[in-house]
Amino acid sequence: MPRYALKIEYDGAPFAGWQRQADQPSVQGAVEAALAKLEANVPSIAAAGRTDAGVHGLGQVAHCEMAKDWDPFRLSEALNHHLKPDPVAILRAVRVADDFHARFSAVERQYLFRLVSRRAPVTHERGKVWQVQYPLELEPMQEAARHLLGRHDFTTFRASICQAASPIKTLDALDIEAVDIPEGREFRFHVRARSFLHNQVRSFVGTLERVGAGSWAPGDVKDALEACDRAACGPVCPPQGLYLARVGYPEDPFS
Repeated sequence: MPRYALKIEYDGAPFAGWQRQADQPSVQGAVEAALAKLEANVPSIAAAGRTDAGVHGLGQVAHCEMAKDWDPFRLSEALNHHLKPDPVAILRAVRVADDFHARFSAVERQYLFRLVSRRAPVTHERGKVWQVQYPLELEPMQEAARHLLGRHDFTTFRASICQAASPIKTLDALDIEAVDIPEGREFRFHVRARSFLHNQVRSFVGTLERVGAGSWAPGDVKDALEACDRAACGPVCPPQGLYLARVGYPEDPFS
């Protein structure tokens, strides 16, 4: 059966997450329902990452197998037609080798987290950012983030329900930038690793926000990491500011 890789963008707000669920809407369910309009008995699709409820996708990757040899452009156009009105878009579809796997072939994932510091409520970005109403300092957060880089036991920043076999991961990048917005600032956290633990990025951001607010010193993040204790973590931030931005492969199927 011909195999296709799909690059997918979505607003996570209406969904209970990526993974198909019997009684709640999911992104996977929406895409599979659109595929079912094109062919009967399409196998389940597999994705590079199972984003949680409320988390958005800028460059999620999934693969599917079709009975018909579809032109990739026509496949993406047909899927986008049947995905309406769900806030899900197939940015590109490409034919890939039979051994390509959206999850297991991936060598890195990149996440973006958007945190807005502003007194006035957000309007246009509601549901797309995490907002706090007090000022944050960029430089202490950047200093604290450096303690998290490299290979560590990230038990402190791992959800209790995480199913990963090991808490040991390598964090390749955690870059923070600040952008001025009307009457406030937006802080963008760019996080990159081969793979992540459940709630790891949201645990990072929630902890670093405490540093930016002055409640924690940068060195406290190092102490929390070395404690290897979930109780040492700062508050886990809400999901609406988190985006799966990009998935990397040894050879980019979309290049």
